[in-house]
Order: sequence, then C-alpha cells, then structure tokens
Amino acid sequence: RTAPITMKSKLDKREDEDADDFMPFHHVEKGVLLQEKRMFNDTPLNPRKCCTLLTKVLYLIDQGEHFTLNEATDLFFAVTKLFQSKDIVLRRMVFQVLKELAPLAIPENVIIVISSLTKDINSNVEVNRANAIRVLCKIIPEASLLGQGERYLKQAIVDKEPYVSSAALVSGIHLMQKPSFQDLVKRWFSEVQEATKKKSPMVQYHALGLLHQLRQHDRLAVTKLVSSMAANPIRSPHANCLLIRYAAQVIDEDPESISKERGLYDYIESCLRSKSEMVEFEAARAFCNMKNANPRELVSAFNTLKDLLSSPKPTLKFAAIRIINKIAVTRTMQVATCSMELENLFSDQNRSIATLALTTFLKTANESGIDRILKQISSFMSEIPDEFKIVVVDSIKTLCTKYPDKHRSLLTFLSNILREEGGFDYKRAIVETILTIISELPASRESGLSHLCEFIEDCEYSFLSTKILHILGEEGPTTSCASKFIRSIYNRVILENPQVRAAAVTALAKFGVQLESLRPAIILLLKRCLVDGDDEVRDRATLYLRTMERDIDFAKEITINVAIKVPLENLEKSLLEYRNHPTKIPFDINSVSAIIPESAKPKKGGPTTSAPTVASEARPTAGGAVVDGAYRELVKKYGPVFRSSPKPIELTEPETEYVVNCVKHVHAHHLVFQFNCTNTLNDQLLEKVSVKIEFDSDVEDQLSIVEVIPIPKLAPDSPAVCYVVASFEEGSFH
Repeated sequence: RTAPITMKSKLDKREDEDADDFMPFHHVEKGVLLQEKRMFNDTPLNPRKCCTLLTKVLYLIDQGEHFTLNEATDLFFAVTKLFQSKDIVLRRMVFQVLKELAPLAIPENVIIVISSLTKDINSNVEVNRANAIRVLCKIIPEASLLGQGERYLKQAIVDKEPYVSSAALVSGIHLMQKPSFQDLVKRWFSEVQEATKKKSPMVQYHALGLLHQLRQHDRLAVTKLVSSMAANPIRSPHANCLLIRYAAQVIDEDPESISKERGLYDYIESCLRSKSEMVEFEAARAFCNMKNANPRELVSAFNTLKDLLSSPKPTLKFAAIRIINKIAVTRTMQVATCSMELENLFSDQNRSIATLALTTFLKTANESGIDRILKQISSFMSEIPDEFKIVVVDSIKTLCTKYPDKHRSLLTFLSNILREEGGFDYKRAIVETILTIISELPASRESGLSHLCEFIEDCEYSFLSTKILHILGEEGPTTSCASKFIRSIYNRVILENPQVRAAAVTALAKFGVQLESLRPAIILLLKRCLVDGDDEVRDRATLYLRTMERDIDFAKEITINVAIKVPLENLEKSLLEYRNHPTKIPFDINSVSAIIPESAKPKKGGPTTSAPTVASEARPTAGGAVVDGAYRELVKKYGPVFRSSPKPIELTEPETEYVVNCVKHVHAHHLVFQFNCTNTLNDQLLEKVSVKIEFDSDVEDQLSIVEVIPIPKLAPDSPAVCYVVASFEEGSFH
C-alpha cells in the first residue's frame, strides 16, 4: 500500500519547485519602509524586527531603488539611533546599512556618526572594532576629519586580533584609491611593515598588498621591498602568490639587472617546491610568462605544470592546462614535453579541460595527427560553451598557418561547425578564421568562398551576411568559377532584410563591372532590383545600372576603387554638422580632419587618457579631430588643416579645479590652439572663458595673435572649447 498524498505534501512539493524563484522581499515598498523606520525609536528596541527592516533597506538599494537626498539622510540618521543597542547581530546590520547609505545622503551630515564609530573602534568586541574601521574609512569624506581616529587605525594595524588587523589594512588599501588620503596612509608604513611579520596568513597577505601600494611609484623602493620580503620566509600562501607576482614584475621591468636580481629568480624557483599547490602554480605561471627565463627554469616550471595536470582536483588541472594553452605557440618545445599528459585529458569528464587539452595539442601537433584530433573535437563541440568553442577556432587558425597543406580538411571542419548552433561571437570567430585562411593561402580561396556561400543561405546575423557579401564581391570575380557565386548572392536580394539586400546589390555590381561575359546577366538581375521596397536597394541598383550602361570606367571607380581618405566617424560628424547648420558654401570633404579619433583606435593594455568629451555645441576628440561649429568656421576662414597634434598636451594636473589641455592645428599661414577646458567645481559657473598666450622670445616676432574665441559659459563637469588663432609668415617655420 502507498501512503495517501495529503494537501500538506502537495504544498511542500510546490514550495520545493519554486524555492529558487522565491523572493521574500519582492513586495517591499519604499514608502512603507520609510514609515516603518519609526520602530528605531521604540523603547525597548526589538533587535529582530530592526534587523528585518534593515535587510529590506539593503534589498531596495540592491534592486536599484532611488532614494532622494533627504530620504537617504533621514534614513541614515534613523539607523544611527540603533547604536544604543548592544545586540551583536543588529550592530553588524547597522554597519552594513551605513556603508550603503553614506554615498546617498548629504555628505556634511554623514560625519556626525564618526564619534560613534570611533567609540566602537576602542571597544572590546573584535567584530565591532573591525566593522567600525571598515565603515569609518568608507564614509569619511576628508582626511582632516579623522582626528584621533588615525592613531586608532595605526593601533588596529598591529592589533593582536587578526580580524581587526586585516580590516585596518584592507581599509588602508581602499583609502589609497582616494588622492586626498594617500599622504595619510603613507604615514602608516612602519606599522604595515610590522604587520607583515605576524603569523596570520591573511594579515601577511593584506600587509604586503598595502606595502606595495605605498611604494608602487618608486621602482627602486619596490625592488628593495620585494627583495627583502623574498629573503625572509613567508607562511601565508596568499602572500607568497602576491610576492611571486611582484617579483616577476620587477624582473620584467628591468631585464638588464638580471644578475642583480638572481635572488628573485631563486625565490620563485623555490616556490615551485612549495607545499601549497596554489604557490606552485603561481611560480610556474610566472616563469612561463617571463620574457627572460632560462631553459633550466622553464623545465622546472613545466614539470610542476605536468604534475598539476595529473591532479585529481579539476580546478588545478584547468588552471595548468589554461596556462599551457596560452603559451603553446611561443613555448612549443616545452609544451611538447607534456604531450602524454595532454592526451590523457582528451577524455576528461570536464569538457572545458578536454577542450583546452585538445586545442593545446592542436597548436603543437604534427601534420599526421590533425585528422584524428579533429574527429575527437567534433564529437563533443555541442557539449561545450561558446567561450571554449572560440578557443578551438583560434587553434584551427594557428594550425592552418602552420600546415597549409591541411587547409581543405580544416576548412571542412570549420564549415561543419559553422552550420551548428551557436551565438554571434562564435559564428563571427569562425567567419573571420575562414577569411584569414583565404587571405593567407590563395589555394584555399575558392573552397573557402564556397563554404561561406553555403553559410549565408541560412545565416541569422545580418552583420555576418553583409561582411561575407562584401568579401564575395571583392574576391569572387577573380576566381576561375565566378558564376557559381552569383546565385547565392542574388538569393540574398530575394530573401533577406534591406541591409543585406543592399550589400548583395553592391556585390552583384562588382561582378558586373569586372567580368564582361557576365555583365548582361548582372544588368538583368539589377533591373529586377529597381522595384525593391527599400530606398537604399533601389538607389544602389539605379546607380550601378546607369553607370554600367553608360560609362564602365566610372562604374569601376565607384564600385572597386572606392577610397575615402578621412575616417568615416569624422565624415559622419561633419555631414551631420553641415546638415544641422547649412551654409551657402558647398560641403568640402577637404575640411574634414584626417586624424583618427581616439574612440576609433584599438585600446592596448588598459585605459588611456584622451581629450574630454564635449557635449552639444563642441565635440573635440583626441588627436585634434574636431567637428564643432566654431572650428568649422575657422577652417572656412583659414583653409584646410595641414596637421594636428597626435594627442592633447596636458597643461594642468588632473586633480586641479580647472583642467585644461591643448591641441594644435597647423594651417597654411595660421596656428590654431584648441584649449579643452573642464570646470570641476560643482558650485561655480564661469562665463567668457579665454586663454591668454605668451610666446617665447625666439618666436615672439614671428607669431601674432589675430583672433580669440572664448567659451560663453563653462558649466560644472561640462567640458567646452576655446580657440586662439596666431598668424605667421610663409617660411617662418620649417
């Protein structure tokens, strides 16, 4: 007999199914919450109810609920009344809510809680002391308001409780991100250095991180710090990992002093034999990425990675194989020694590890083993995420360059996976790989274009379709069987959206102007496009038809020899500006700056400093590409730009009240100085802002200022541009 199903069991089952979607505070409203904050004034306080209400506050903030300045300030003050309670759980919630509300409240009123926090820092409860330090360093707006708190923070760094010491050190790391607090934190150097000698692993780790931040702008000081720390044993594995990174950075930044830094090499090499797997991996990674590592050190590093590949822990195997995959092209000989371990990972249950192992093996494999590996990859491509599929595709690209005779099997493999399910980035990576193979291996051109034609028959991404159609128009007419591509191109005119249809019309025209034998058929197809429902498609078809029928040389010029000598971004902005402010003078493309705007340049490494973005009337870009109305008038008056500064010249420090940089534009007989100005003061509005220039004595007689265009109003945090024009005689400068 089976037990009867009761109503309770049904409800329990339903609750289990909906457990993941259950949101206990989804019904919370801000207005009700602001009314309920009156419970903070109750006597006696109910800690449990107060904790629930504070949790609702955190929930609303996390969900992006907007609190006005007054609402946040009132709520902040209401929460401060809970300091009278001694309940540990409630106090922790108070600290958390204060940290979140402080940036939303009025800054001048936030500092009133500093005295309560300072009192908690001096209490006997370690949890309260640590949390009070975190909140104090988070909400304090100026270093001068800290007062006696600085002494308490110094004492906390060397406190016997690791929890308190770590809290003070991490707070110091956060304060170093604020320019106004950097001098304050630098005075803690002796205490931080003492903290590195403590037994607690986390205290050592945080102390080392803060020490490096204090000395990071002084290369010699960093070298001394790293050398001294490496000479003394460190217990913390986290600190050892951090120190390995700093040591590798010192070695790479100054390769000429390798002999002097032999101690750092020895330290990293000793870490390869550490009891901590984390430290072993970090040391091996440092040697693999090091530019000047010698073969002996690389052998030791790869032996460590081989051991990690055989580890039963998936995280260690994944970390090791990812490093080996990354350096497989540059360290081919060393990676080849791991071939047996890599083959053992082909059948790993974790498909991410198996994929990296296969792609690594592909990068180092010989020509005879490629087909076997491709079959293994095909068996589980559908089981791995797009991120790792892209890694496989990149490996195929490298392999095809290495073994060009295998391009047919590699292109077939790429074509097969291109027709499978996948996201846009994955599909784009495959298409770009095929295009790279076509460009580097002329023998693969026809087969590669055929695979792309098959793909666009069922392609759901317009960007990829237009890109492939462009390539077909460029490369198709030069192949021996150009006519077979026309059917695929014309199918796009019938079946696709206007964007793709327009690209297909252009591709057909390129076939028509280059292949006289196919021109009548192309003209017939273009005539069918004259009744298309989209203006762009009809206009293109009309243009190509008329030019092919009347002047084939001109048709070739507008379809094949199209060359725009200015960046499209600059041209677009100039045309928009001309349309919004038309003049009697026809638009001249020579007035468009040829300087590539900073936004269009690829970024390398990290963020770069560029000219400020200026909204509405003036929009200068880094490198002098300016398209605002005032400068356009100057171009009309003084002629086209001969040259502009490659990047703005900073005239002030970034943290000053008024930030100014300059871009110079050279005309035939004039120099235009463009000053990009930013007002960082929130309570000041500047009017009629101009820049006064004083020339050096050696050029004072050759330059004379003829015009100054001031900024009418310079609002806070709204960059604007003023100009100073100076004339010079021909031959004055060389």
